Amino acid sequence: MTAWTMQNLGEVEDLSPAHGMGDVLEGRFAKAALGLEQTGISLQRIKPGQRLPFGHTHSVQEEIYVVLGGSGEMRVGDDVVVLAARLDALRVAPGAWRGVQAGPDGLELLAFGAPSGAPDAEMDAGWWPTD
Repeated sequence: MTAWTMQNLGEVEDLSPAHGMGDVLEGRFAKAALGLEQTGISLQRIKPGQRLPFGHTHSVQEEIYVVLGGSGEMRVGDDVVVLAARLDALRVAPGAWRGVQAGPDGLELLAFGAPSGAPDAEMDAGWWPTD
């Protein structure tokens, strides 16, 4: 392994269409492209007015979400956090359920985590019901 790797996140494959979510978002997960061993990063672009069709939690992993553009909301447990300013950073602790929805201009995020090596995520399609 080299001492460094570089990858343009916009050129990483968008995995959303393969998982039936291409009409909701782009999800570009760069762990493999960067050869990451101790951390993870993804570029997520949620389309205007869309909500991810599931909530998720991690038993070990802490995540940080950084707003690059647009606006939206993230539900963390019973709280709804407004994501409105470029470079807002939101930390979500292990064990906290979370989900995200975009505002009228969409929402562009970087998500950072530190994978535990073992499957750590649990997903629930009905966690944040539509209003």
